[in-house]
Amino acid sequence: MNRAELADFLRRGRARLEPSDVGLTAGARRRTPGLRREEVAALAGMSVDYYTRLEQSRGPRPSRQMLTALARALRLTADERDHLFHLTGEEPPRREPTSAHVRPGLLLVLDRLHDTPAHVVTDCGEILAQNAMSRALTGDAFARPPRDRNFLRRFFLDPASRDLFPPEDIPDHARAHVANLRAVSAARPDDPTPAALVAELRSSSEEFATLWNEHEVAVRRQSTKRFRHPAVGLLELDCEILLNQDDHHLLIIHTARPGTESYERLRLLRVVGLQDMAPSGAEFTDAGPHHSARPPKRGSGGGSPRWGSPL
Repeated sequence: MNRAELADFLRRGRARLEPSDVGLTAGARRRTPGLRREEVAALAGMSVDYYTRLEQSRGPRPSRQMLTALARALRLTADERDHLFHLTGEEPPRREPTSAHVRPGLLLVLDRLHDTPAHVVTDCGEILAQNAMSRALTGDAFARPPRDRNFLRRFFLDPASRDLFPPEDIPDHARAHVANLRAVSAARPDDPTPAALVAELRSSSEEFATLWNEHEVAVRRQSTKRFRHPAVGLLELDCEILLNQDDHHLLIIHTARPGTESYERLRLLRVVGLQDMAPSGAEFTDAGPHHSARPPKRGSGGGSPRWGSPL
């Protein structure tokens, strides 16, 4: 591990970013350009002390999970991410047909959507990034183990994830998920990712297997969805989907029509759902970041939403 080169690379990566580049407000006057160390640490889900030691060439080797989090926090390109891995003596992740690395430009768009829920997913359902409003609406996907960040797996294998939606809407969601996954798997027959997910769900979910056998095909496009939130109530939101063809990434944006009750409730969510969202601290373990912040406050009307299928 080249600690000196790693420290220099991290410092330069932090200095080239402005708070607005990552969805933060500038706040008080800054003495030096770029992000503060505590801001990078919060974005990566690590303690400030651990990140500071990395920049001072005296930290332990970061785990692969932490390197991925740092690459995302610093908005690194795929080549820069690979360089970060090399500096720590790690082999960079293979560049699969569906990459888990979100391009900096897409993350920049996500960060600028500060008043509406938005997130980046793969076309196979893996959550790759969320903004604060997305976490307020559907819960923090990254508070769960990596395997549980696939909303399709959660939807069909964890009944609690469906609490996010009115019961009468569940059958339509299930049918749409299966029809979209069939379209994805047929479009990429040589990609093992969708094939493995289909095989797992067919063997583990009778509902999925039944719907799969109906052979419906439909690529997911714009639609209207209803969400049940414990603090602000029922929201009817328009779902816009922007596709990055090269990486098979989807930017999902949920908006409410001005003048509607859902519009006012979404504005309320920005107030009551985002309070106390900033991490009060994080501990780093060998397994990766461990968040020690208290659960977000959701107002007097309810608790944190169960994380469900955000599409």
